[in-house]
Amino acid sequence: MRIVHTNAITKAIKEMCIEANLHLTEDVTNRLKKASLMENSDLGKKILGQLKENLEIAQKDLIPICQDTGMAVVFISIGQDVHLEGDYLETAINEGIRQGYEEGYLRKSVVNDPLLRENTKDNTPGIIHYSIIPGEDIEITVAPKGFGSENMSRVVMLKPSDGEEGIKKAVLETVKLAGPNACPPMVIGVGIGGTFEKCAILAKKALTRNLEESSKEEHIKRLEQELLKEINQTGIGPGGLGGNTTALGVNIEIYPTHIAGLPLAINICCHVNRHVKRVL
Repeated sequence: MRIVHTNAITKAIKEMCIEANLHLTEDVTNRLKKASLMENSDLGKKILGQLKENLEIAQKDLIPICQDTGMAVVFISIGQDVHLEGDYLETAINEGIRQGYEEGYLRKSVVNDPLLRENTKDNTPGIIHYSIIPGEDIEITVAPKGFGSENMSRVVMLKPSDGEEGIKKAVLETVKLAGPNACPPMVIGVGIGGTFEKCAILAKKALTRNLEESSKEEHIKRLEQELLKEINQTGIGPGGLGGNTTALGVNIEIYPTHIAGLPLAINICCHVNRHVKRVL
C-alpha cells in the first residue's frame, strides 16, 4: 500500500495547467512544421508560418499559446494500491486548477450556471474523469480545451448498418460544418462505441494521444489514415482560407457497444491541442 497526500496532486495539476497552456507537445509541433513544408497554398503556408512563430513567442516569453486558455479537463487514473490522505480528491484537483490559472495568469473562462453565466473567477470546476488502475501509480492528464473548436464537436447515434462509410460521412460532415470556426488546422478525436456518453469521453481522450502513435487495431489505423486524407482534400485549409492542411491528425478510440448501436463522437480541436501527462 502506497500513501499519497493530495497536496502532491494539487501541485502537479497546478504546474500542468500552466505547462499545457505555454508549451505545445512535440508531436503536434512536428506535425505543424511538416504541414508548412507540404502546404500547396501560398496563403496557407503564410498562416502556418505565423502559427509556428506564435508557438516560438509563447515559449520564449512564457505567455499562453492561445488567448482562450480553455476549460480544464483532467483524466486521473489511480492505482488500486494507493491510499490518499489529505483533502477530498475532487477538492484537491480543483485547487490545483485554481492555483494554476491564478499563478499562471491564465484567462478564467468558466461560468457557474450555464444559463445565468456568472464567472467563477478561478476557472473551476474542471471536468474530471476518474478511473482505477492496477498498481501504486497515479496517472494524470491535464487537457485545457478551448471552446472555439469544442463548439464544433458533436455526437451522432449511428445504426450498425451505417458501418465505416457512415462514420466517415459523419466525420467529414462535422469537419465541413466546422470550417474556419474551429481554427484549422485541426486535430480530430473520434470515439466509436460504448454508449451516448462513453463515445464522447473516448473522443476527448483520443485528443490526448500522441499523433505519431496510430491505433493498435489495423482496421482503425487504416480508418484514421483514410479520414485524415479525405479531410485534407476538403480544401478548407489553414485558417479556413484554402489549402491542403485542414487537419494535422485524426485519432480514434473504440469501445465495445450494444448489438443495436454504433455511437460516434467527433471532438474537434484547433492546432493548439494542449495536454500534459504525468505519473506520480
